[in-house]
Amino acid sequence: MTTFAPDSLALNRKLPLWYQVSQSLRASILGRRPDDPLRLPTEDSLAAHYGVSVLTMRQALKELEEEGLISRHRRRGTFIEPSARRGSPVRLLGSVDAIVAQQSGERTTVLGHGPVPVPGEVAEHFPGLTEAVAFRRLRRDGETDEPVNWAENLVHPELAGRIDLGDLTRWPMTKVLREALGIRISRITDTVEARLADPETAGLLQVPLLSPILHYTGVTYDESGRVVDVARIHYRGDRFSFTVTVEAH
Repeated sequence: MTTFAPDSLALNRKLPLWYQVSQSLRASILGRRPDDPLRLPTEDSLAAHYGVSVLTMRQALKELEEEGLISRHRRRGTFIEPSARRGSPVRLLGSVDAIVAQQSGERTTVLGHGPVPVPGEVAEHFPGLTEAVAFRRLRRDGETDEPVNWAENLVHPELAGRIDLGDLTRWPMTKVLREALGIRISRITDTVEARLADPETAGLLQVPLLSPILHYTGVTYDESGRVVDVARIHYRGDRFSFTVTVEAH
């Protein structure tokens, strides 16, 4: 039987391996195509794929099972739940794959793209540039069709021409840059703040004007330290939570 093929993962030895594997597999599941197989490879195969022990892989799968993304059946194997969707908040420990997972899972429509003047509030991230290329998307809940958030990604112009809009309907920009364009991402800096819905945001998210929303800014750096993408995502306040875990060691 054909099995689902998860994405690859570059492990960070400073973070729990089970966590990184669970978040990478989570993003693969939520970003899968409708015709992808639902059966996962065996524990041994997945452990070899990610380069971890079977015990680590088992712990990662347990996390996804508790979230309702997969089901495990004795002698039959492990399967993706057909209705798998993001439910519980992502626990961010600093992994790029956690960012990818958090952004995956909704039905996405590309609203448009094209060159725009670099906004003053992010100009420091694009030194020497007067224009960036903006990709605008609206994400909806896959079951209720309610708008969840709308995003604007400001991308370095030399990269923008290589982006396939079809990929943006399935994957977050972080994953497109890393998987499709081969950009080696070194870090992402996140900022989340409360704002009031302006007319555009109120219309797209179907909320009252000046109602509370959560505004997320994610600045993505490549391995040379250059900013390749600035994501500005506007979330409905009733559809998003943000949890950060700080390790003491």
